[in-house]
Amino acid sequence: MIALSAQTLTAIEFAADLIRQSKRAVALTGAGLSTPSGIPDFRSEGTGLWAHDEPLDVASLQTFRTAPEKFFAWFRPLAGQIYHAQPNVAHLALAALEKAGKLVSIITQNIDLLHQKAGSNSVIETHGSLQTLTCTQCYQRVNAEPYVDAFIETGDLPHCSTCGGVLKPDVILFGEQLPQAAWMKAQTAARQCDLMIVIGSSLEVLPVAGLPMQALERGAHLAIVNHTPTYLNVRADVVFDQDVSLVIPAIVEKVLNG
Repeated sequence: MIALSAQTLTAIEFAADLIRQSKRAVALTGAGLSTPSGIPDFRSEGTGLWAHDEPLDVASLQTFRTAPEKFFAWFRPLAGQIYHAQPNVAHLALAALEKAGKLVSIITQNIDLLHQKAGSNSVIETHGSLQTLTCTQCYQRVNAEPYVDAFIETGDLPHCSTCGGVLKPDVILFGEQLPQAAWMKAQTAARQCDLMIVIGSSLEVLPVAGLPMQALERGAHLAIVNHTPTYLNVRADVVFDQDVSLVIPAIVEKVLNG
């Protein structure tokens, strides 16, 4: 077990106090929360997905419309990692915090369903999820599970059983608008919270990156747990640059058990 410094332990106690005193705490989670579960993030130097691929070239709506096979070829290994991943201790800690009534909701940029697998119920998926697929021709929405194993194993593109059109995962690609209902819920949660905890997000992807600012403008406290600096570190009450799988469980343990 990695020993935490005295400074970090003091900060953990302070963050726990912020949560104890809050009435409407909200978490905003990004790809860094799921890296301990074996899912690569996007921007880490050398290991992030965009260190090897140009996002607009493989993961844009334009690419999917004109060459869906190119998107699926890029997406196939990632899909396997996501579908086989399990929640890590940070996911489980957030679920416990919600169950204890100390976390109102989780706004996530992640598409991996790990919050739900961990037991969280109030999850707002701003970038969609891999739970469903939508036909690009007749717009029928289907459960992704029956198509997943075959796609991961063979690489065959998923097609609609009704009209034969290509099925698109219900995740937000570059050049695509966020799902309106989820985005409205996320903004409402940010504006009504009295504490926002940013976890594993570099806060570089708009418009979600602007949510903590909306919270701050309405007097909320801000805690950030992320390996790399964000544009709001200077505005945060407390900042951790350690691994989320160490810090989040430690904070939640303090909140729940003192």
